[in-house]
Amino acid sequence: MTTVDGVSPPARLADPDEGISIEELGLAARNHALPLEALRYDVTPVGLHYLLIHYDIPDLDTGTHLLTVDGRVEHPLTLDLAALRARPRVTRRVTLECAGNGRALLTPRPISQPWLSGAVGTAEWTGTPLAPLLREAGLAPDAVDVVFTGADHGVERGVEQDYQRGLPVAEALREEVLLAYEMNGAPLLPQHGAPLRLVVPGWYGMAHVKWLTRITVLDREFDGYQNAVAYRLRSSADDPGVPVTRIEPRALVQPPGFPDFMSRTRVVRTGPCLVEGRAWSGHAPVTAVEVTTDGGVSWEAATLDPAGPEADGRWAWRRWRYEWPATPGRYVLGVRATDASGRTQPVEQPWNRGGFANNLVQRVEVVVTGSA
Repeated sequence: MTTVDGVSPPARLADPDEGISIEELGLAARNHALPLEALRYDVTPVGLHYLLIHYDIPDLDTGTHLLTVDGRVEHPLTLDLAALRARPRVTRRVTLECAGNGRALLTPRPISQPWLSGAVGTAEWTGTPLAPLLREAGLAPDAVDVVFTGADHGVERGVEQDYQRGLPVAEALREEVLLAYEMNGAPLLPQHGAPLRLVVPGWYGMAHVKWLTRITVLDREFDGYQNAVAYRLRSSADDPGVPVTRIEPRALVQPPGFPDFMSRTRVVRTGPCLVEGRAWSGHAPVTAVEVTTDGGVSWEAATLDPAGPEADGRWAWRRWRYEWPATPGRYVLGVRATDASGRTQPVEQPWNRGGFANNLVQRVEVVVTGSA
């Protein structure tokens, strides 16, 4: 990595009355969220799945692309895509969520990609498990971290770099971690990491390195920018923080009724109203979902659909449903998930300087009317 002067200002927080900047708007135009009405799909159509691209989409040739495995291994490997496709093939349904989902709703607002609540999606990823490849390469006894390097290259906070993320060896050896070359039954699209990407079920999206070119095993903790600087939970600028890892429990409402164009306030007719959505967690299976229709004063249990088979259900979101007898008036709907580890969504914002792992309860404004 090299330092480039005068490129990016230090990370900062927005002033109390500061609006979204041109730079943030540019990021929002490049990267898109899931339209929340698309929560209706068990598997998110590729074009609706959330997208975050740190730098540029690399120009890679599928026919000549190579993956190198090196570092603290006994037998370094170099494989092309045909060799990877010849290995055992697995498909897993996995929910991905950006670590910064909800950042733009925080006060004060961390200045970065201004996500609201839709930086999420669920896809069926097809590829070959990573663990057998690492075992074939032969991990050295002193192996500590496994570093994944993507072909996307840029500058962040003055540091020129390839996008790189490290995982502890124990996480990299989980059987469900994939080297993926297909998404929803078709070859990866360029924006989703073609021709090869990492999929780490249960972890936030920053760990799912796209345009994968190299896997390097280290005898120490990886101290690259994306691990040591970018994705950390900090309370202040001088706080070293702790790393962002697994997805916190979250539930989202598939917006009922129809929207006002600008405010996105929902309009619902009087009478029985099915409120539904999805819930997920990277720590443990979701065990309960609760719904509020009065802004959090009271909560009622929703009905969770059964989880799918272990291969599909453990790492994918679950549908929940709640029958609401809607009467005329204005309401604030919300939903919160609890998982088997006891984690649940907070009603007070869990603030940190980067705006990461923010699973604050969603608020959906609804107007119920008896007339057209």
